[in-house]
Amino acid sequence: MKNLSLGIIVWCLSLTAFSQQKLKQKSNEPKVENTKSTKMKIEIWSDVVCPFCYIGKRKFETALAQFEFKDEIEIVWKSYQLMPEMQTRTDLSVYQMLADAKGISIEQSKQMHENVVRMASQVGLNYNFDKAVSANTFSAHQFLHLAKTKNKQNEAEELLFSAYFTEGKNIDDINTLKEIGQKLEISPEEVEQALNNKTYESAVQSDILEARNIGVQGVPFFVFDRKYAISGAQDSQTFLSSLRKAHKEWRENTSKSKLETKEGKVCEPNKKCD
Repeated sequence: MKNLSLGIIVWCLSLTAFSQQKLKQKSNEPKVENTKSTKMKIEIWSDVVCPFCYIGKRKFETALAQFEFKDEIEIVWKSYQLMPEMQTRTDLSVYQMLADAKGISIEQSKQMHENVVRMASQVGLNYNFDKAVSANTFSAHQFLHLAKTKNKQNEAEELLFSAYFTEGKNIDDINTLKEIGQKLEISPEEVEQALNNKTYESAVQSDILEARNIGVQGVPFFVFDRKYAISGAQDSQTFLSSLRKAHKEWRENTSKSKLETKEGKVCEPNKKCD
């Protein structure tokens, strides 16, 4: 028994010496520094039926086109629902839908829509609310997450906006989403499978929860490298200024403890856009 105990002690000492030797060798190895991403991330919370979101997209794109380091920018679209409980109604005009939701008259609703049409035209967008279909956007957001896996999310966002605001298509209809998918080289079968299996349902819900956690009150909401945020469809120079500031700090690898937000025109959940 004494010899056995002695053997165990010797074995433990040998193992300790071996471990110390390996640690010493590891400490002499060159250290590999953590490298930051090669692109600065800009996250955009948006809803497909939000008129300011499409306008904001155009204004942001104008700024990005002028930005010296646009090739170093990664854009990620995030899901947000303004009316998550709304039922798709192909027989209900968007004028009546808004009037019912806000408790206002049809005339007031049409006036509000006309104001938005004028704003959209200033950035080259043609809104046609006479054709727009009152639709729930959850399926469209799932489709956007599918497109993200194909690196086609930005293109998908554009096509969905156009389908709703200009073409008068039902973005809650699987055939509409299949048609858009084909334009992005996503097969109809893959679109149908993703929606039927609710493959990206949790991803949509995660985006919505994340928005709540960082204090998003309405959309569009642009977040630059988790340091600066722009709320609303602000002018392109505001976007460009934030782009340059955030990118400079990203290159210098500086940190910021709190998200700094510039407020603008947004659409808020279950409220009017203003």
